[in-house]
Amino acid sequence: MGVAIGELYPQQQQLSTSINYNRIPVSVPFNRISNTYWLAAFGTSAGWEIDLWGKLRRGIESADAAFLASVADYDDVLVTLTGDVASTYVKIRTIETQLAIARENVERQRQTLAIAQARFAGGVATKRDVYQAENVLGSTEASIPQLEFERRQATNALSILLGMPPDPLDDLLSGSSGIPVAPETLAVGIPADLLRRRPDIRQAELKAAAQCAQIGFAKGDLLPAFSLAGNVGTLSSDIGNASLAKLFSGSTLAYSAGPQVTWNILNYGQITNNVRVQDAKFQEFLVEYQNTVLKAQKEVEDGIAEFGQSRQEVGFLQKSVEAAKGAMDIALMQYKDGVADFTTVLNAEENLYKAQDNLATAQGQIALGLIKAYRAMGGGWEVRESRDFVPAAMREEMARRTNWGGLLTPDLLRPQAPALPSADDAGPTVRPPEW
Repeated sequence: MGVAIGELYPQQQQLSTSINYNRIPVSVPFNRISNTYWLAAFGTSAGWEIDLWGKLRRGIESADAAFLASVADYDDVLVTLTGDVASTYVKIRTIETQLAIARENVERQRQTLAIAQARFAGGVATKRDVYQAENVLGSTEASIPQLEFERRQATNALSILLGMPPDPLDDLLSGSSGIPVAPETLAVGIPADLLRRRPDIRQAELKAAAQCAQIGFAKGDLLPAFSLAGNVGTLSSDIGNASLAKLFSGSTLAYSAGPQVTWNILNYGQITNNVRVQDAKFQEFLVEYQNTVLKAQKEVEDGIAEFGQSRQEVGFLQKSVEAAKGAMDIALMQYKDGVADFTTVLNAEENLYKAQDNLATAQGQIALGLIKAYRAMGGGWEVRESRDFVPAAMREEMARRTNWGGLLTPDLLRPQAPALPSADDAGPTVRPPEW
């Protein structure tokens, strides 16, 4: 943007000095005394194209919009990062819950195996019951290493998202190990808030604005350009009675100044075609903006649907778990009494484990659905407010290499967006059905 603003001032500013030793061929009559001489020059020149038609101002508009689009792109990365961190954390807690369920079922199945072994030792059951119990127990035990591996993968991913080397993160995850509980309702606000909040929509809009300004910039080449040009300096040589020492005397002063007009008349349609190219690109950005808005609306609807349907699914699965526990207790009691066979007990154990595992997954999906809706509504970029875009350590390193002035800590006119709606705000809310 600073480069574009600089075009409003004299675009050509040059200070030059030179000293040359010259020899003219003897065949050319120049100086009967000597055909060699020294020539020294010192001067400055400037040229300023007046922005009569607004071409340069359109260039500034384009650069300004492009700069704000880069800020929106930065915000969009923050939205993605925040959502990924939250989703990975929920995944870790979900896996931990599944691990607890697996270990609980391992203990229950070991007790069932002990009962089968005791009945086989007493002669009231066959060895098949023992084998079946060992088979189910081994299958459940095998799921624990796999879940631990998945948890380690998730913690490694979280470490990378936090900018840390892969680490178990025991200290960071030492608090509550339960799956985060989502609120009962989700306020979605109004569509206009969505357009103002989402950084990718702001970015698409600003890109279109920047390209629109490029059309005006290209049209400026169709009109005449009015400029002021001038130069002033001194010129001296040692020819004849002249002396190089007089370089800075008034007698060697030379200058010129005046207006200039340039007009690309015979451009063979190149400028016109360039305007058409810029206009076509602008139309492309408009379509991209429309697609971004549609995509945003779809993502919000998907997040809301996942949030609501997961709650409904959890209600059904809770009933399923309760029923599976009741069936398990009855089957085990009947097996002890010799009323039911051991296959009934094993089926009840497997059904209970499956129902509990599905319930944990669905509970995690509620939180993930809320995160997806939050991300879809453009939440997460607010973490940069009141902070510099460039971290202090990186800023110091860059300042050592290059003179950045105050550009590394700019006082930006940052685009304002409304806060995410809450349940108390006006606007529609999503409430899952009762079960």
